[in-house]
Amino acid sequence: MIFIDGEAGTGKTVLTSSTFYELYCQAEESNKELKCQLLVNHDEQIIVYEQIAEKLGLTEKYGKVVSKPTTFINNHSENDPIDVAFVDEAHLLLTQGKQSYRGENQLRDIIDRARVTVVMFDENQILTTEQFWESQILEKYRNQAKAENNHIALYKQLRMQVDFATMDWIDSFTKERCLKKIPDTFGGYDIKVFDKPELLDVEIQKKAKESDSMLSRVIATYDWEYSSNHRPEDRLMRYWEVLIGKWHKPWNRELESELTRKEKRAIKGLAWAEQPQTINEVGSTFTIQGFDLNYAGVILGPSVKYRNGKVIFDPLESCNEKAIRNRTLSDGTKQKFGEILIQHEVRVLMTRGVNGMYIYACDPELQKALLEAAK
Repeated sequence: MIFIDGEAGTGKTVLTSSTFYELYCQAEESNKELKCQLLVNHDEQIIVYEQIAEKLGLTEKYGKVVSKPTTFINNHSENDPIDVAFVDEAHLLLTQGKQSYRGENQLRDIIDRARVTVVMFDENQILTTEQFWESQILEKYRNQAKAENNHIALYKQLRMQVDFATMDWIDSFTKERCLKKIPDTFGGYDIKVFDKPELLDVEIQKKAKESDSMLSRVIATYDWEYSSNHRPEDRLMRYWEVLIGKWHKPWNRELESELTRKEKRAIKGLAWAEQPQTINEVGSTFTIQGFDLNYAGVILGPSVKYRNGKVIFDPLESCNEKAIRNRTLSDGTKQKFGEILIQHEVRVLMTRGVNGMYIYACDPELQKALLEAAK
């Protein structure tokens, strides 16, 4: 097993896809048959990898080489392992049974079905209780790779055009819960704090109209209700929405249903941020995880607060049931991890923007502290 640790934007996806392609090229050159699969437990990422595999001609030659872990596990046996399984976003693997997955640990099941398993992992992007890796289980795999000299750590921030001071500000906020003075950057990464969500929205809309920053979107912490299965109970609500004062905007994928057949065909295979109608929506971590934006308009909802000089992550204000419910540990005890999972969620949002991040906070104390930090 090869275990690769890397935070958001350190190049895990590029490394995975380029190595995957290179292996197939080498196999062809030496006339060897090779069975490789690229696995990721994320709907948006699956689309991207399928596009890459198609462009590189892998799908035409080898059939379906990209799939979700559950599909792979159900369709392969331990008696006939593939050569290499690449697992991107391994922090999204399940560590307990759910729906069509009947096992107990997806990584263990993948390892049993592949001669070599390459794991890309970022524990700072674990967002739900079922993805929560108990430290001793995680360490076992990491230590196994280290013992075989197969552990790689990626440190260099490749996504965001940031200097050290700006990255330190984001790290302090999302890891140490500390709000420092926002550093001045000249011609580099742009952090701005807005008085109102309306003003942040207008600025992101402007950026999205410019050819070099079309991938600019408003995103937010999961602090507003949303369901893809049923409509809001409030008959006056046309959509699930992010609602702050008088400002409101559709939440997640609400506008897709209003597109014509022709428009739906045009966006087929595009990630959420690439679809033109999403400029009129607010995305959550579930629509944006693993993707770049030019400028990220980050709305910190009521779950992110500021009290006594510290940033607080409050599970009671979150609507993300997957983050705030109990998790049963391997010893049978139940524990909550809502606070740390919301902290991860904020880090995912704050590391999306390549060129800049615009911020608005719903909590009055945090908003005041951010405005002060931006002076």
